[in-house]
Amino acid sequence: MRPRTRARVLAWSGIALSLVFAWLALRGIEVAELRSALAGQDYVFLLPAAAALAVAVALRAWRWQLVFAHEARPRYQHVLNAMLAGYLFNTILPARAGELARVQVLGRRSGISRANVLATVVLERTYDLLVLVALLALASPFLPHVGWLSAAVALGCALAGALLVAAFVVRRFGERAARRLLRPLAWLPGIDSDRARRVADNAVHGLATLRLTRLVAIAIAVTTASWLALAASTWFLVLGTDMDVGFGAAMLVVVATNLVLVLPSSPAALGTFEAAALLALAAYDVEREQALSFALVLHALNALPYIPIGYAAVALHARAMRRQ
Repeated sequence: MRPRTRARVLAWSGIALSLVFAWLALRGIEVAELRSALAGQDYVFLLPAAAALAVAVALRAWRWQLVFAHEARPRYQHVLNAMLAGYLFNTILPARAGELARVQVLGRRSGISRANVLATVVLERTYDLLVLVALLALASPFLPHVGWLSAAVALGCALAGALLVAAFVVRRFGERAARRLLRPLAWLPGIDSDRARRVADNAVHGLATLRLTRLVAIAIAVTTASWLALAASTWFLVLGTDMDVGFGAAMLVVVATNLVLVLPSSPAALGTFEAAALLALAAYDVEREQALSFALVLHALNALPYIPIGYAAVALHARAMRRQ
């Protein structure tokens, strides 16, 4: 299958999946009650929620900068710019296209190879899932019984094991293991053995911080702080509703809405986000109309601001490229 055809299949599959999740979220909803729940929400709490979200984004940009090797570490403003551009494309394009967009933006702006940048993206996503599931495991004694909690904890254990294996391989074998693993790249048209070897070497350089236990610990600590800031943002919105739930509900919503992002979806994960939020709040017996109104406001806060901010980031990137 050609890359363009594969991309189209992935995009349309994500859109179809989002439509299914949207139907699951909307079925049985009374429109009048949903409208009443939206009208009854105190939107003043959007201000502290937005502030906490900004803190989470700033921490994530810092974490991404930290996972680069010291000698190839880009400037913080370049990392933040690329991340905001990626959030824009995740919002307006299907199949999480922003992940590749931010790789391109940071690679061109900083002069770092795309393979190196992509490896850091994979590494930080591993940190994200690892810490998120670890927080879920720690909070599980204080949460209501949810059927998918055990599966999520098992996923976290698998990720922890994978991270340990990757750290051992990078420390012990470095470029030699990556060259063997990526040797099949040379079978593709337009890629010779030298280029495949360069890609392998750059990928290992992107994972170089796995050799440094101190940097791994700092990256995990910053990742933890970013997730807690995101949970605080969600909690502020909870305070503006009539839902009688605690901080644990906000944490469970964050876990559910972010775990579902591993699936291909429509732009801004429309439909899948709402279905995941409803699934989390169902554990607290929140009425579906109240839960959906909350999910819609939360989704708007986590998507709409990235459109103007992301466009500004792309404009700044384009201007910087013209000056080079």
